[in-house]
Amino acid sequence: MAERAGLAAPLCSEQFGSRAARGCCAAADGRLQWEAWGGLSEAFKAKPEGRDGGAGGTPGPASPRASRLLAVFLPQGFPESVSPDYLPYQLWDSVQAFASSLSGSLATHAVLLGIGVGNAQASVSAATATWLVKDSTGMLGRIVFAWWKGSKLDCNAKQWRLFADILNDVAMFLEIMAPMDSIGFTVIICISNLAKCIVSVAGGATRAALTMHQARRNNMADVSAKDSSQETLVNLAGLLISLLLLPLVSDSPSFNLGCFFLLTALHIYANYRAVRALVIETLNEGRLWLVLKHFLQRGEVLDPTSANQMEPLWTGFWPSLSLSLGVPLHRLISSSGHRGSLDNATKDTQEGGLPGQLQKVAKRWDRCVRSEGEYFKGG
Repeated sequence: MAERAGLAAPLCSEQFGSRAARGCCAAADGRLQWEAWGGLSEAFKAKPEGRDGGAGGTPGPASPRASRLLAVFLPQGFPESVSPDYLPYQLWDSVQAFASSLSGSLATHAVLLGIGVGNAQASVSAATATWLVKDSTGMLGRIVFAWWKGSKLDCNAKQWRLFADILNDVAMFLEIMAPMDSIGFTVIICISNLAKCIVSVAGGATRAALTMHQARRNNMADVSAKDSSQETLVNLAGLLISLLLLPLVSDSPSFNLGCFFLLTALHIYANYRAVRALVIETLNEGRLWLVLKHFLQRGEVLDPTSANQMEPLWTGFWPSLSLSLGVPLHRLISSSGHRGSLDNATKDTQEGGLPGQLQKVAKRWDRCVRSEGEYFKGG
């Protein structure tokens, strides 16, 4: 309390979500002093260029050098300005990006070798034609895939993110194997580039959806920019390692393939851990199906964390939901898994009528949701 004695009236306050607001006061020596989220306070020197005086997130005893380093790679206001799953997702995403960077170097080396780089008998015109056909195939594939699946990438961002990275590994495997078949080389790299263009569409669209999920203070641009900085740093590290790795594998195809399989295993595992770390608080078809099924079977509403952990991570592994208007009640609950609910509904209907039963179900759902203390948002 003595600390507050030398402070003037609060200049402003900020509040995030359901947390209590924290205030900012001017100390006697002219410094700005923010209250920490826990109620304590930390003083710091105001920075005129900062939107909130340079406070960023929760004040702490970090050194100026560490604070500057964090400001380069983390969004302003971290961790309060992003979702709780931001840090575990970004850590695993960095691991998968590093493995993908090394695998990409091996694949690029194989493609250049197949085109004829370093071969005196290779034709420049033939190499150029092969490259143009490869790019044209990828451009057409990009347009078709965006038209075909573009509307599904938002709601199933985790599934398509994992699909894109696995497809990228398949594409790089084709590129590594392409030089072994000189006759079908052009066809193979065209298929590979087609897959990579699909990856770019799916990966870019799902990255935008996940950025929207992670940004909690209307800071999508900042979160996206810092994600790009993190990826650039990881790719730079992968480039340096590739410079050391390529001379070792250039003369040994078997060692090259072994390194690729090892990096691919790491890449897929890191991607799986990354998307599993996400706790998306909106309902897509898969999560809605899980929530409704769990409620009908146990009378409880799944919290977002449990629903995300139970959600399948491969597209097409959950039943597609269809809406039908005017369907009789007996058809809605005629499946074998819900016959118990139908029997209970029949008994309660005899006691209080169908409207009374529906009212009981509605009250039960509302009571379960309130007891969880967390709400899913439809999306």
